Amino acid sequence: MNNQISNNTHTVKAIASKLGFDFCGISKAEFLADEAPKLEAWLKSGAHGKMSYMENHFDKRLDPSKLVPGAKSVVSLLYNYYPETDLSVEKPPNHKIAKYAYGTDYHFVIKDKLKTFLEELNTKIGHIEGRVFVDSAPVMERQWAEKSGLGWIGKNTLLINKNQGSFFFIAELIIDLELESDGPIKDYCGTCTKCVDACPTDAITPYELDASKCISYLTIELKDSIPNEFKNKMEGWAFGCDICQDVCPWNRFSKKHMEPTFSPKKELLELFNNNWQDLTEEVFRTAFKGSAVKRTKFSGLKRNLEFLKKI
Repeated sequence: MNNQISNNTHTVKAIASKLGFDFCGISKAEFLADEAPKLEAWLKSGAHGKMSYMENHFDKRLDPSKLVPGAKSVVSLLYNYYPETDLSVEKPPNHKIAKYAYGTDYHFVIKDKLKTFLEELNTKIGHIEGRVFVDSAPVMERQWAEKSGLGWIGKNTLLINKNQGSFFFIAELIIDLELESDGPIKDYCGTCTKCVDACPTDAITPYELDASKCISYLTIELKDSIPNEFKNKMEGWAFGCDICQDVCPWNRFSKKHMEPTFSPKKELLELFNNNWQDLTEEVFRTAFKGSAVKRTKFSGLKRNLEFLKKI
């Protein structure tokens, strides 16, 4: 490996650290041959539910050069969102929202960092063609992160980092710059099936997720009524779900995030303290301004809360 490639790799990892990313790994930008049959089988089984967009851009999901012509490297980044306080255990049986949605929508926070990342690379190395992604395009982010050694894809189908668990946002830069690749690490799930056993809707079988049964899908992605078969199985989750992460032994190593914008606003804390009785459209707009929860809209959140009341 020549010195220039080594120096450029060091520069990439130094910028990642400076911008607050917890982990950075690099893969060669190449066709994900092993993933193609798995993705095809998953889609054919209908496990993606009504997320029809998952069927689009099949080739782009597998081939980074279709997103960035001449792509040479995929830089995978992890950004911690584990909160100081778990609101879901504050006052049971409270309604719960996934930890990733406590603060400002991660798309805004991380996208800004990624744009700065690309600008700094251009300044320090020279002109680089590339694109940045944070859950915003047909990129198989967990597979790229696994390929670059940031963790392994666990039995709950989430990326698990050996040092800090799974409460991370994953982001990527796909660039036309050759860098040193990091190799994958082994799977450390062992014989553990805690995530499989804890899922109240039986959405998880080891290394497979039936998204159409997943509480996150039911409360966010599904636009129709939640099927009655899930009555009394939602365990209070009104937006998203963290069950399979909360029970994962590797998350005992989670550390609280250092991102001020991810902390819950006082209006959200008030909602939790009042046990959600006061949720009006105006309260929704205030409490969830700039939040990922806005994705489900007031009508969607009300639907979820009403479903939770069903006995």
